[in-house]
Amino acid sequence: MHSLRAQRIGWYTIDWANSAFSTSVVTVFLGPYLTSVAMTTAVDGVIAPFGIAMHVGSWFSFCISLSVLLQVVVLPVVGAVVDRSHRKRMMLALTTLCGASATMGLFACSPEAGNYILGGALFIIANVFFGASVVVANAFLNDIAALDERDAVSSRGWALGYLGGAILLAAHLVWYTAAPNSLTVRSILVSVGLWWALWTIVPYVMLRDTARAAADQSTKLRTPFSQAWTTLREAMRAPHTARFIIAYIAFNEAVQTVISQASVFGSIELGLGLDVLTQAVLVVQVVAIGGSLAFAELAKRTTTKTALGTSLIGWILVILASFFWVQSATQFLILAGCIAIVLGGTQALSRSLFSTMIPRGKEAEYFSLYELSDKGTAWIGPLLFGITLSITHSYRWAILSLLVMLIIGIIVLVRVDTTKAVAESQRPLESI
Repeated sequence: MHSLRAQRIGWYTIDWANSAFSTSVVTVFLGPYLTSVAMTTAVDGVIAPFGIAMHVGSWFSFCISLSVLLQVVVLPVVGAVVDRSHRKRMMLALTTLCGASATMGLFACSPEAGNYILGGALFIIANVFFGASVVVANAFLNDIAALDERDAVSSRGWALGYLGGAILLAAHLVWYTAAPNSLTVRSILVSVGLWWALWTIVPYVMLRDTARAAADQSTKLRTPFSQAWTTLREAMRAPHTARFIIAYIAFNEAVQTVISQASVFGSIELGLGLDVLTQAVLVVQVVAIGGSLAFAELAKRTTTKTALGTSLIGWILVILASFFWVQSATQFLILAGCIAIVLGGTQALSRSLFSTMIPRGKEAEYFSLYELSDKGTAWIGPLLFGITLSITHSYRWAILSLLVMLIIGIIVLVRVDTTKAVAESQRPLESI
């Protein structure tokens, strides 16, 4: 039961289980639904949760921002606790149970009750624990794959995650098309929580806890911000690891902003309907499976850094295409396919490359830093996008501005010596 192959299957299932939360809840259904619930209490399009007046359409984005802020507080401590307790499976089950329960609790949020604050609170809880569960899940990667296997193992995990998200999202879209009402949406949210929780039983059974002694395991846990600062400071003392983190923050800002703004670009700039935008989401989920596996093969034939850099060049071409070429629904769907190919490579290889730079016994702690780099800084790209949009009044120019972040990321990534980064992770910090 605890063979390496069985453990890897269990680990792949984590991505299969939790991807439904990202696709069906965050990307497609909850934003519009929570906004519609808030609309039932709005006056002239304005709501005032806790006495704070805001446009009704801002509520969901406010909830996302608050959940990200809370992750900055929670994730470093979760990572440190996992590394010191050596109970990854228990922490995976606990974070999943909390996140899935909050997701299922969204059934109580209804237009009839107008309880959008309850819905927002449950989403915030779910998203925080989703991030925490990802930290724990990523911490298993170094236990189940040697250095030369991590690209392939990470890519398979992402690929299965895309497949799981696509299958459940397709079922949800059929379900919603047959009965487009609030009860259907609430039932869909419950099904996501059940899917997430029940499938996580597989990794809980098939994975095993592995104690990986680190030099400072006896160190006491710090306060949340102190713990985050300590982990960041240690990482920054390893020059090539520090460069990778900076590069990742830069190019990931551009990647995440393109993903989050693609539907807005399609609906406002191109005038596309919800049907086309939903098709685009499914295209991304399905094609990204092949993208992950293709870039894993490229990494095998070249190097992980080369393959990752190639995916970033692909993102530059995607942005240029959105500026100069995309005009129709067909072209938008083609662009979605191209995004999916490079997205799969960027996400899978970034995770596997960073895993080689982590000191032994600090997997969860460092992956909490990685997760914060993924989500906690996710305001620079949107800010650049928003400023450019305000100045030019053009979504095309706003997306084009993201080239700055990509180019910075590529330049810094070029200066990362992965061999030295691996060596840094294996030496005491005092010697670096």
